[in-house]
Order: sequence, then structure tokens, then C-alpha cells
Amino acid sequence: MQSTAKHILVIRFSSLGDVAMTVPVVAAFSEAHPKIKISILTKQQFAPLFAHISTVEVVGVDLKKEFKGFFRLFRLAKKIKTLKVDAVADLHNVLRTKVLSFFLPKHQWSILDKARTEKRLLISGQKFEPLRPMIERYADVFRGLGFDFSLENFQSPKPQPLSKEMEILLKDKNKPYIGIAPFAAYASKTYPLEKMKHVIAHLSKVECTVILFGGGKEEIEKLTHITTSYPNVISVAGQFSLQDELILMQQLSLMLAMDSGNAHMAALMGVKVLTLWGVTHPFSGFKPYNQPLEYCLVANREKFPKIPTSVYGNRYPKGYEKAIETISEESVIAAIQKLL
Repeated sequence: MQSTAKHILVIRFSSLGDVAMTVPVVAAFSEAHPKIKISILTKQQFAPLFAHISTVEVVGVDLKKEFKGFFRLFRLAKKIKTLKVDAVADLHNVLRTKVLSFFLPKHQWSILDKARTEKRLLISGQKFEPLRPMIERYADVFRGLGFDFSLENFQSPKPQPLSKEMEILLKDKNKPYIGIAPFAAYASKTYPLEKMKHVIAHLSKVECTVILFGGGKEEIEKLTHITTSYPNVISVAGQFSLQDELILMQQLSLMLAMDSGNAHMAALMGVKVLTLWGVTHPFSGFKPYNQPLEYCLVANREKFPKIPTSVYGNRYPKGYEKAIETISEESVIAAIQKLL
């Protein structure tokens, strides 16, 4: 039955990559149902991800300070009531959102199926086959509210002009621009920097410009050092806002990234994304949106047969943290050349 809801609250906290994966779903839904207002409950710093969707308003919350703890969630529930939403799309499905549903029993709720059983079978090695993409599971939450739509409705944001600072940075730089985001949340998902330098060294000798992405003091220092070591390599780490980085990604011909947030951001901006996978695997459902499986280079499962050892890369047997090293620099370079 078609829902009568006119205003939907979407809840998704967690990491930048997790929130970025929701954007194509929200955008496709908005394209199919332009009269439905959507409020996104997430971290305020993620608002630029949704800036191009006119029906969306981001409601920024700080769960570590303002709404930390059980009793403060009651205060968050009161804040939600002031939004006057008709329905809630819970794209997170954690204890926090379960508590909110308890405080908001009069609202229609649709909750994410996290496929915990299927993921356990995949990680245990009992069933090695692709799971339903997480992005489709997000879409199912909206369908559970009574709305029909297809992710084919999604269109990447229209290219926006670069800021003056970025224009200066890219002045006289050779195209194509190749983005590289060499870091991830866990070492088990991160390609060894020395191997990545080999890839960068090769690219720096051809007619292109390598643009490095990252964040955090340690990452910024490492990326800055790389720019001084090779020609035709620049870093934007720590220099620009999230909005500026997203606009810059629209200029890329290719993004090389780990199983990380930068991969998902580049994908939603309509860029080809080549991803490298260590103890995680694209079969878990977290492959960047609209990127074929052949754009994913995975660790050698003959040497490391227990891959994937976890969904997020935080659990693995001893020695498996080096699994990603079985992806050769030559295979990465060959894949880049093929995609370009």
C-alpha cells in the first residue's frame, strides 16, 4: 500500500563511508517522490553529502556530548517530535535507534535488515557468495514504509565549479586527474604505503596528476612527504572542506581507494573507483555504488582462505593483517591503465 507520509526522518549515524552509502538511496527516493520532505538525523559535518538534494534537510546531532547516554536519548526523542515527521527510516538498527523507537511509538518505523545471519555464514566460510548490496537494503527500508522506487532513479550531482583555492592548486596541472586515498580505518584494510608509493611513482611519470586524499595529522604528514618525493603529485588532505573535496572528486577520471569512505564518496559523485581489499571482501555488500566487481582487487584467498574475516576489518587471525600485500603493485597499475 502506498504510504501517506509527507515527512520522513532518516536515521544514520556512524562513519562517513556508511553515511555516504545512503546518499544514492535518498537521492533516488527524492527523484521518485519529490513531494516528500526528508530530514536526515546524522552528524552535522556530513551535511555536504546531501547538499544537492533539494528535499533534504540535515538535522545535525552530537551523540558524544549533547545526546550521550540513555536519558539524553529521551531528549533527542523530544527533539524529533518537534520535527513533526510522519515516519522513520532507521538505516542504522542499533541499540540507540531501538531506544528512540521505544520513545516514539506513535510513528511508523521501518528498520534496516543488517543480514547478520548471512554475514556470519560469509565470514565463517560456510557460504562464499555475494550478499545483497547494503545500498539495496537501505532502499528496502524506504520500501517498507510503503514507497516504491528504484535506485536507477539516482543521478550523480551535477558538476560544480571549483573554489578559487582549488583552481590555483590545479593550475597548469596535467589531466587526467587520478585520486588516491591510501588509508583506511584499520591496518588490515590499508595497502602498504611503500607499495602505494611504487604505484604513485609510476603514475607520476605519465601524463596525469595524482591527487592524494586523507585526513588526520599523521596521514597529512605522510601524504605531504609523498608530494615532495614525486613530480605531478599533490595533496588536498586537511586543506579543504568536505564540500570542496566532493566537488574536486567530480573532476577525477579515477579514484584508487581502500574499502573506505573516500571510495563511497567518489562513487556517489559518478567517478570510476578502483578499490583494494584486505581482510574484508566486496561480497559483504559494501562495494561502492555502481562499481563492477572487476573494479575490486582482492587479497589472495588461496594464501588467506578465511577472507573475509570480518565485515569491517577489525577482526582477523594472526598474520592476516598482511593479506592485502598479496595484491601486487603491477596488478594495481595494470587495473588503473585499463580503467583509464
